[in-house]
Amino acid sequence: MKGKQKSARDMILSLGVIVLAAGVIWIFIPHDDGEPDVKRVDYRVELLTAQRAAAYPVAAPEGLSEDWKPTSVRFRGDDSDAWHLGFRTPDGEYVAVEQSTKKPSTFIHDASQGGQATERTEEIGGRTWTRYTGGRYDALVLDGTGDMKGATTVVAGTGSFEQLGKMAAALKLA
Repeated sequence: MKGKQKSARDMILSLGVIVLAAGVIWIFIPHDDGEPDVKRVDYRVELLTAQRAAAYPVAAPEGLSEDWKPTSVRFRGDDSDAWHLGFRTPDGEYVAVEQSTKKPSTFIHDASQGGQATERTEEIGGRTWTRYTGGRYDALVLDGTGDMKGATTVVAGTGSFEQLGKMAAALKLA
């Protein structure tokens, strides 16, 4: 009986030492519970390239506060002159400007990630934008007419319609 009590006591002591060691290790390992640091990208070169190469007036925002952080940019001339410019909003949401000469229904579906047109439109910056909802992103869509002739423009993201509207209002054409 003494041998069994001694081995049970040794197991409990060993388990205590292991838990103590794990606790000490956990304390000294850094824990990063904050939001990741998203790098700001400089999109001026890509914008100039897109403005020269695209068959439509390329849109980019002007006048947004420094809290709007550009995070991604690309122009694909070989893929229907596709222009993309993504931003992190001041409250951590995502808003992107997408333009393309691709078939509008396909392009809008892709840019909004499955959004469907609503009956609601908004007058922003002298342009009539249609709201799209139901996809991964909400979106404001401008057909390829008026000063945006030749391409469909989509402002989409996880941001609110207020944020999408702020981006749409800031868009200027080259």
